[in-house]
Amino acid sequence: MLISPHFGFLCLLSFFFVNAAGRADLPPIAHTIPVYSASINAEFADLYDVLNLKQAGLERGPFEYALRGLSKINPKRPVLSIVDLSQPSSRKRLYVIDLSARKLLFHTYVSHGRNSGQLMAERFSNQHESYQSSLGFYRTLGSYQGKHGLSLQLQGLERGVNDNAFGRAIVLHGAEYVCETIIRQTGRLGRSQGCPAVSPALSQPIINAVKGGSCLFIYAPDAGYLHKSSYLASPYTSA
Repeated sequence: MLISPHFGFLCLLSFFFVNAAGRADLPPIAHTIPVYSASINAEFADLYDVLNLKQAGLERGPFEYALRGLSKINPKRPVLSIVDLSQPSSRKRLYVIDLSARKLLFHTYVSHGRNSGQLMAERFSNQHESYQSSLGFYRTLGSYQGKHGLSLQLQGLERGVNDNAFGRAIVLHGAEYVCETIIRQTGRLGRSQGCPAVSPALSQPIINAVKGGSCLFIYAPDAGYLHKSSYLASPYTSA
């Protein structure tokens, strides 16, 4: 299956820039409202019904928000991941969609930060050592071997919302507390320090599917975020 030509234009030339000291730095975040691409929304809007996402627990609203942000990001890889924190952690609330193949690759459990709430994620922060989840749109970067095994670096794209994610070491990784046994014992998943953690059995295939420039959207019905996000602003808002 060929990748849509919409992903061939305005894509990232690279994900890291190396400075004189040899240290990898993040690409800059745009200061203005991202440019809207109506063609992406039109091309993928039907996937909500085609992939039976309603039956999988994802409401249409978060999916359409994700498409709206995607249309302003123009990711290098045509994969869209949605973490729906409007759902309790006892439900499968991570959706990884291959837009080119028009296929739901993964539908599984994902944790939230321990200070965001118990069963439900209710509080969100961009601050260091808050141990809370951060909402909004992210770009996936490279994978590495860390204390949780294979992990995936994330760049938060929204200033004041999640742009400290890289510095906070908010990454996608596997964790033993993300399993149905913990849900049966406690009524919820275990919680992270703010990372979207998944089952160790699925962490490697998920990371391999999404790494290298795809879009991750972490959603919750938080009025402050929904009002503030430039990625969710009207497509016709001037930058």
